[in-house]
Amino acid sequence: MSPNGAYLIRGASLLGKERADLLIQDGLIAAVGQDLTGPEGALVIDADGLIALPGMVDLHTHLREPGREDAETVETGTRAAALGGFTSVHAMANSNPVADTAGVVEQVYSLGLKSGWVDVRPVGAVTVGLKGERMAELGAMADSRARVRVFSDDGMCVHDPILMRRALEYVKAFDGVIAQHAQEPRMTDGAQMHEGDVSAVLGLPGWPAVAEESIIARDVLLAQHTGSRLHICHVSTAGSVEIIRWAKERGINVTAEVTPHHLLLTDESVRSYDPVYKVNPPLRTESDVEALRRGLADGTIDIVGTDHAPHPSEHKECEWAQAAMGMTGLETALSVVQATMIDTGLMTWADFARVTSAAPAEIGRVATQGRPLEPGEPANVILVDPAARRTVDPHKMATMGRNSPFAGLELPGVVRTNFFAGHPTVLDGVLNTPRPAAAEETPWIG
Repeated sequence: MSPNGAYLIRGASLLGKERADLLIQDGLIAAVGQDLTGPEGALVIDADGLIALPGMVDLHTHLREPGREDAETVETGTRAAALGGFTSVHAMANSNPVADTAGVVEQVYSLGLKSGWVDVRPVGAVTVGLKGERMAELGAMADSRARVRVFSDDGMCVHDPILMRRALEYVKAFDGVIAQHAQEPRMTDGAQMHEGDVSAVLGLPGWPAVAEESIIARDVLLAQHTGSRLHICHVSTAGSVEIIRWAKERGINVTAEVTPHHLLLTDESVRSYDPVYKVNPPLRTESDVEALRRGLADGTIDIVGTDHAPHPSEHKECEWAQAAMGMTGLETALSVVQATMIDTGLMTWADFARVTSAAPAEIGRVATQGRPLEPGEPANVILVDPAARRTVDPHKMATMGRNSPFAGLELPGVVRTNFFAGHPTVLDGVLNTPRPAAAEETPWIG
């Protein structure tokens, strides 16, 4: 640790391109250039062979607290986020109680400030109790200390078109966005995995792609009608990518995300009957995976969202039909995206910064995240070793969830250092200290 809060990063590759030094001081990037010198006492970090990137921003994280602390807490989840290279996460609303009031979102926000590992932004529920019957207090959550700008019933679909239209209209007043979990519930009742050849062989009830695609088609038309912002969570099918591409070509204000596990895994994994592969939406086919990768590469899909969903082991170590849906993802996201998108030549590290930092910060309207690595910008910076490889061991992770679908896989890329608002939360690949709880709150765009 530097006694004066100054850090001199030497010889980092900025966004995987030119090498430069970065001086971090007083929470900001003070200088970028060659052969920089820092103030006396500055801690010097040798970044030879490392890539400097803006801190990652996750628009889709389940931190479980309040009420489900047996699965995760804000403290453990944000420790995992810091180790994974994130400096900001959006905490989904399906806690207990549900984050559908100003009081609950302010509680989550305060827990994030107290933990100090990353910037925590609560996501507010669209409907009361996630029941899809009555709109929640969107305005009160937007005006609260948490300044909520993203609203989602994730885990449940806002399936009523009238209610969805009203929500889209309502959030326009404060530049909010509705993040939809696209799943027609009547088409997926009892579904256990993707509907296709593998489900037929295994005898498991199928989850058709059209259940996702039909909701997306409806909602992009509603977004066009209302002129509001729509975000599609965890896109998983080739058809969904085509619908979103069609909408963007017509100027409809829609954004979309893909998860790391949908970029790498297919429904073939389910042949093992291992519930670690049970997830919502389900793992799809190889052709879907290829379409998702192309969609992320060409900008049809805007961002990567982890959908980090930790569960107690007893909720996963059981028979398939009874197992909970969900996978962890915060500590493996960077590695999976590097393996599927960068090492395959589909994207560059500059593209990586766009889909994991700049674009999610813009969608979530967080002002100090996703900023360029330039003097005067907030020092949310990570250093990544792209040549390092590691074998995923869920038992060595900071998250409480052990339900990683990547267990045992060797993946590339390791986060060596993480600066959150100029404070090193991770040094030499291990947790250091959190940012002081008394730090100022992060302002919002708009």
